[in-house]
Amino acid sequence: MESEPTRIMVAVNESTIKGYPHASISSRGAFEWTLQKIVRSNTSGFKLLFLHVQVADEDGFDDIDSIYASSEDFKNMKRRDKARGLHLLENFVNKCHEIGVLCEAWIKKGDPKEVICHEVKRVQPDLLVVGSRGLGPFQRVFVGTVSEFCAKHAECPVITIKRKADEAPQDPVDD
Repeated sequence: MESEPTRIMVAVNESTIKGYPHASISSRGAFEWTLQKIVRSNTSGFKLLFLHVQVADEDGFDDIDSIYASSEDFKNMKRRDKARGLHLLENFVNKCHEIGVLCEAWIKKGDPKEVICHEVKRVQPDLLVVGSRGLGPFQRVFVGTVSEFCAKHAECPVITIKRKADEAPQDPVDD
């Protein structure tokens, strides 16, 4: 009797330094840690579920001057955002295909901590893996951390992967 693979959701985001299609340091770390420490050589025993949450621009106009935005501008932004998100996820999916790990990937929009917890409730993975940027106490108060929120509110076990000291940029907000 063959059992169902263990389903691990990995929340991923883009690098604020390099931009798309580069995954953030934290996302790459969470993914690589999951492969090395959990999946190991048991590729058929796991299914990775990649969730990328795109954060809406504060005014909704990205780099477009809101006074001159047209309906075509909005259509172009939506197409560009979708393409960027898909390209980001493609990197993780390709790696899984190379090593023979089943996977799924999808994009949602909104507040990452809220969306991740909602998706955990909807999809019901066995485990959630998130990266941590390592914000200091001052930044944590104002920014809040996705990993801390998920650890408290996700309806499954959560593993938070910290960045290695040599991977941290000068400003922890940069990732």
